[in-house]
Amino acid sequence: MANEITTEQHPEAAGTVTVYLSPLVSVGACFAISVIYVASLYVWNSKHDRDHPSTIKRRFFSVFVVMLVAPFFVLTLTSKDVFQRYTMWQIMGFRKEGLFTATFVPLLLTMVLFLGPLSVQLSNGIWRIYSEPMYWMNAVRNLVWLRNHLVAPLSEEFTFRACMLPLLLQTFRPSIAMLITPLLFGLAHLHHIKERLQNGRPLREVLIISFFQFFYTTIFGIYSAHLFVRSGHFVAPFVVHAFCNHMGFPDVQEVQSQPQRKKYLFIGFYVLGLVGWIVLLPTLTTPSWYTNNLFWAGEL
Repeated sequence: MANEITTEQHPEAAGTVTVYLSPLVSVGACFAISVIYVASLYVWNSKHDRDHPSTIKRRFFSVFVVMLVAPFFVLTLTSKDVFQRYTMWQIMGFRKEGLFTATFVPLLLTMVLFLGPLSVQLSNGIWRIYSEPMYWMNAVRNLVWLRNHLVAPLSEEFTFRACMLPLLLQTFRPSIAMLITPLLFGLAHLHHIKERLQNGRPLREVLIISFFQFFYTTIFGIYSAHLFVRSGHFVAPFVVHAFCNHMGFPDVQEVQSQPQRKKYLFIGFYVLGLVGWIVLLPTLTTPSWYTNNLFWAGEL
């Protein structure tokens, strides 16, 4: 399960050094980080729902405090052998090398996956609002928009990818590490059960919605972890997360409501997007494209 840093991965390294962190330590630390993240959302005693301005502002403060705390787990638990060759910020995905590629290529790849929903937006003319300055002026003043497009992707990717994966990758192979953080990420979203029950929604409905949310957030978490591990960049999952939050879950009912000819055309775009994404994924996440020479790159 241990990783090895070799001279091939990092030229100035002398020989091969085994990097190993106990599973109890790495998984335990990640679990603690996820608990701290979710708990920070409920430290405030408020009767307002999650979309109330006061709730949003308080939670902004909470998650930013978590973002200050979480890196200390990486700093204190990471092997000294790793820090002899990389800085903490490098293994957390904050690097100059390959930054431009990491910013745009994963986003384009994800847009291929969303070819179906994007084609529907194009057909409906919704895309035109993005060229309106007033749309963006109103957006940046809207706390819900800022939460969904900036603060949530930033804090979640920083916490669940940038702080957790460098620890797990010192214990497990990338293929295993990429499955652990998504489970924690999916479980972290189950806190919405409490809010939905408080809003008076039936228990059965809440459980169905929450299970579905756990499922798709876990699937997204695997994709996000894949992007982080393969690119070695924080910006890759962050930009993709923001885009996915903007697009939302594909509205299949809207496709079904289209005229017969359009409906089959949109279904074709959905299928083409999924197939294209599967075909392009291995190539467009090639580590060398992103100059990824971090300690786990040799096992990809």
